[in-house]
Amino acid sequence: MKNEYGYRYSFFILHSSLFILHSSLFIMKRYCQTLELYDDKELIEAYVAEHAHVWEEVKAGIREVGITDMQIYIDGNRLFMIMDTTDDFDMERDYARLATLPRQAEWEAHMAKFQKAAPGATSQEKWKLMTRIFKL
Repeated sequence: MKNEYGYRYSFFILHSSLFILHSSLFIMKRYCQTLELYDDKELIEAYVAEHAHVWEEVKAGIREVGITDMQIYIDGNRLFMIMDTTDDFDMERDYARLATLPRQAEWEAHMAKFQKAAPGATSQEKWKLMTRIFKL
């Protein structure tokens, strides 16, 4: 069917319906967290470089506990992480389980030298959960 501009809009309706159907199949939670790095240019550059090749075991463990997507952004020495999870993800339970999986503790210890946090702090203690104040 064509509108007054000669474009077919039935595809758009079909496409929108598929999008709605597709998005309704996935129930998830989203967490936003922040962390500070030491304010040292060389350390920050090294931290960024390390995240260009996160160990495969670490990525597998993250997925195994129900984290479906994780993105980390940087501004100066402040990090911002967006983490999407399955609906049954429980931060306390699943972070604790993640810490027991292969190479996770090693990765945390390796990253600790860059992060402004108490020695021996867990990932959940280092990454501060943010509270959403606006949603469109």
